[in-house]
Amino acid sequence: MAYWLFKSEPNTWSFSDQLAKGEEGEGWDGVRNYQAGNNMKAMEIGDLGFFYHSVIEKRIVGIVRVSQKWHLDPTDPTGRFGMVTVVAVKEVEKPVTLSEIKSEPLLNNFALVRQSRLSVVPVSQNEWNILLKMSNTSL
Repeated sequence: MAYWLFKSEPNTWSFSDQLAKGEEGEGWDGVRNYQAGNNMKAMEIGDLGFFYHSVIEKRIVGIVRVSQKWHLDPTDPTGRFGMVTVVAVKEVEKPVTLSEIKSEPLLNNFALVRQSRLSVVPVSQNEWNILLKMSNTSL
C-alpha cells in the first residue's frame, strides 16, 4: 500500500463534500500538472491519502481511500489528463496545519513542503505515521 496527500480548496471541494459522497466517492478531477498526474497513475485501489484543505486553511483534515485507479478525466477536453476516484475514510481527530508540519524536523523532506505547488504528492510510510500521530488519529 502507498500513501498520498490530496490538496483541495475547501470552497471548491471540501472534506465535508467528500464525506457526503459516501461509498460512491468522487473523481479527483481537474489535475493538469504532469507530475501530480503521474502520482495518480501510480496509485492502486486501497491506497490511503490525507485530504488537505489548501489556500486559507492549509491543514490536513481527513483521510481518503483510492477506490478506482487512474482513468480519463471527463473535464479534460484534450483527453490527456486523468484522475482517480477517492472515498472518504474519516476525519482526523486533530487537523494538522502546514506550520505544524514545517516545524517538525522529521518532515523536512516531505513533498508537501518541498513541492508546495503540487496538488497530489506521495507520503512515505514514516511521514504517514508521523502525521497520523500529530493528528491523534488511528485507523
